[in-house]
Amino acid sequence: MAVGSVLSLFSGAGGLDLGVEAAGFRTTVAVEWDEDAADTMLKNRDRFFPELNEAMGVDLYPLATGQGKGVTTKDIMKVGGFSSRERPDLLVGGPPCVAFSKSGFWLDWKREADDPAASLLQAYTAVLAKSKPRYFILENVYALTFNNKASRPAFDRLLAEIKAAGYQFHWQVLHAADYGVPQARPRLFIVGARKGEKLPDFPEATHHGDWERRATGGGPLPHVTTGEALADLATTPEKSEVVRGKWGHLLPDIPPGDNYLYYTEKRGHPDPLFEWRSRYWSFLLKLNPNAPSPTIQAQPGPNVGPFHWDNRRLRVPEMRRLFTFPDEFEFVGRRNSVQSQLGNSVPPKLAEQVARKIAEIL
Repeated sequence: MAVGSVLSLFSGAGGLDLGVEAAGFRTTVAVEWDEDAADTMLKNRDRFFPELNEAMGVDLYPLATGQGKGVTTKDIMKVGGFSSRERPDLLVGGPPCVAFSKSGFWLDWKREADDPAASLLQAYTAVLAKSKPRYFILENVYALTFNNKASRPAFDRLLAEIKAAGYQFHWQVLHAADYGVPQARPRLFIVGARKGEKLPDFPEATHHGDWERRATGGGPLPHVTTGEALADLATTPEKSEVVRGKWGHLLPDIPPGDNYLYYTEKRGHPDPLFEWRSRYWSFLLKLNPNAPSPTIQAQPGPNVGPFHWDNRRLRVPEMRRLFTFPDEFEFVGRRNSVQSQLGNSVPPKLAEQVARKIAEIL
């Protein structure tokens, strides 16, 4: 028997929904503008989302701005089988995070907080205020909490709108690797409850290890490594796995776990090609089989990793494992679309542990 019903926004391929389903909830409606991602959820409906009525392929930007015509909260509620008397038990969602993502802060429009997609946070709070679920989970990039011109005003506004909607809440940055995900992926989670309901706790870390030269977690188990996660996985070559671009030929000489810094004078390379820290860390970055994967991006450049230690791009089944999607989960779309769906997703194993703290109350 289901713990409760879920209304899902910005659902992507369903990573967050897989997690809440594993915690005992049932998603009845999902809203996602990307057609491939929405089709992915529908393709997996019978096996993984048994009570999903529809994955609505609609854009929530008009709802965020109040300008133009678009889907309304009432429309979404109706598709999900909700009404003014039958409210969702849980609202979940991860609004697009490009404006606040740590990557790309060299761009003027990001530093100046001049991205219209930033207001999609307001689409989430608009639905929260009108659908009035008992609980909610909002996931986003942890850079939203940074004290800079782009992030701080948006974060303060978001928290104020949640409070105005009638919710108590707290927030925390959770590192996916600290919860058994074989990937270094810190994410912001805001969890809240209607006034009068018990506010759930955040889950305790189950794993520990290092991330960016500092220790994380505190759980009894060591981080799950890429070698462990991929050990029994059989895959077939993919056409797009060959690393090309201007610098792709350099990858074979880079040791596992290292990156372009291998080719610097500071590292003692006899023919240095790069200045020290002149590129992003992910440039020519190779997986270390003895550590979790670095964060896997949705739209990496031609020489942006992580790459497999066999000097190629990661194959779809490997990425699926490193995000903790089930092996049987099928994706719709071309290779670039699947990478985007995975790179934008919440690891289901992490989402499950957050949702279980709400399920325990219900």
